[in-house]
Amino acid sequence: MLSKLDDYPIHQTPEPVARPATTDRNVYDRYWFNGYQDDAEFYFGIGAALYPNLGIMDCGFSIVRGGEQHAFHASRRAPKEPTDLQIGPFRIEILEPMKSLRVVLDDNETGISGELLWIPRTASIQEGRQTLVSEAAVMDATRFNQFGKWQGEIRYDGESVAIEPSRVFGTKDRSWGVRPVGDRSPAGAPAMRPPQFSFLWAPLHWEDRCTHMGVFENEHGEAWHWDGMICPVYDTPAEIPGVEDPDVRMLTAVENELRFVPGTRRASGAEIALLERDGTRHEISLEPALCFRMKGIGYSHPEWGHGMWKGELAIGGESWKCVDADEMALDNLHIQQVVMAREGDATGIGALEQIHLGPHARYGFKDFMDPA
Repeated sequence: MLSKLDDYPIHQTPEPVARPATTDRNVYDRYWFNGYQDDAEFYFGIGAALYPNLGIMDCGFSIVRGGEQHAFHASRRAPKEPTDLQIGPFRIEILEPMKSLRVVLDDNETGISGELLWIPRTASIQEGRQTLVSEAAVMDATRFNQFGKWQGEIRYDGESVAIEPSRVFGTKDRSWGVRPVGDRSPAGAPAMRPPQFSFLWAPLHWEDRCTHMGVFENEHGEAWHWDGMICPVYDTPAEIPGVEDPDVRMLTAVENELRFVPGTRRASGAEIALLERDGTRHEISLEPALCFRMKGIGYSHPEWGHGMWKGELAIGGESWKCVDADEMALDNLHIQQVVMAREGDATGIGALEQIHLGPHARYGFKDFMDPA
């Protein structure tokens, strides 16, 4: 099971690199990206992942614009070579590791295609290891992020959208480890309490910096994992000091207060606070401007969910009007919103990812799916 990577001194176990150190069926290795224009005219999301113990690789590419969301999905049998990042007409090309890459979706029967070049503004920033254990390990993963801009073009439904790096910002997200994917595992003893999961994630671009916070909370509204940092930005990729930046300022705490659209679990606004080691407190207000359903790139999708066997190669496309989406359908609860950010006189733009399942005392949720 040798691969090209075995020619590098990077082994962490006696096995070849392509063989995971764990036999857990839920092991995964994911690329994820978003992008949005500075006036919130559109948002696009991209995801691709390898599930080595399931033998599957899949991807999604989706754009929301003009009141509609359009989505491309594809899945294949996992390649023997892990550096083969192609699923049908979709591929990721690593031009310079941790700095430059290209996402390409060639013309195909769904009518959705495009070419996008990633241009970083920051170095890469590692989040803390995310571990959640119930009766067994539910999640044990590492993630890193990078802030940047996009250049290229997206085509869908006869439309062509120019992606200008002076106006289109986004986030690169890489994560790997274990988290639930694919078909449900065979049932054992029933759970002793209803499932609960609450997640917020807010990467923000400002003129002179990027800020980030993410938090997982339990049913009491208490954080069981959080991340926060303030990142220097650079005018050109050549100025970025390395894979990691020694001038990134890690935070001592993050806070959040959400307001919800009645009848939904979607935020109508938010206040977040970022606390620095020197006592500085950054109070940031977030105003949602555009909503993207994460099912467009496979999250909670009933047919194109992550790690689901679709055959040797399968491709699909779909579109829907945003106003027709059932806000409280399970596959529509996981969202990202383009948000306009403000701290004092400074303004920024970014994304607010949200999923709230089950009770949450601080936000008044009592059951698995009761709305605000």
